[in-house]
Amino acid sequence: MKRLIPLAALLIPSALAAQGFTQLPTIDRAVADFTGVAIGQSGGAAQPVDRRLRLAACAGIPALSWYGARRDTVLVQCPDAGSWRLFVPVLAGNNAASQAPAVLRGEAVTIAVEGDGFSVAQAGEAMEPGAVGSWIKVKSANANAQPMRARVVRPGLVMVDIGSALP
Repeated sequence: MKRLIPLAALLIPSALAAQGFTQLPTIDRAVADFTGVAIGQSGGAAQPVDRRLRLAACAGIPALSWYGARRDTVLVQCPDAGSWRLFVPVLAGNNAASQAPAVLRGEAVTIAVEGDGFSVAQAGEAMEPGAVGSWIKVKSANANAQPMRARVVRPGLVMVDIGSALP
């Protein structure tokens, strides 16, 4: 009986391939190639894709892209109509340069406001520090200005995007 268990374990992957399932180690390799970092390392996939998943085989090559501005998730998507998509979490980088604040509290910043078909900018002040890509409180240089949330674009520049809020 002990010999049947390993034999059955060897037959399961070939049976899955015969049924038309995507090979999950292939997705792991694709994510590692996309991020440039191995699984479990800083900047790479947090862990391998769950081996319990049974994803339908793709006729085309799955597309990989960053999901979100923070680049903490890789979106793997089968290009077939109505097929699957998978979100793979990425370990946060421990690189001190990537975590260093680009804007400091009390620093003068340019607040850019963008929407559909327009863009304006004005002087302002950072009310808290933030790294590139993070959201911080800022206020306009006007005396009675209310604080607002803005995303740090680069040192000295923050962005408020209101284009997605319009119908």
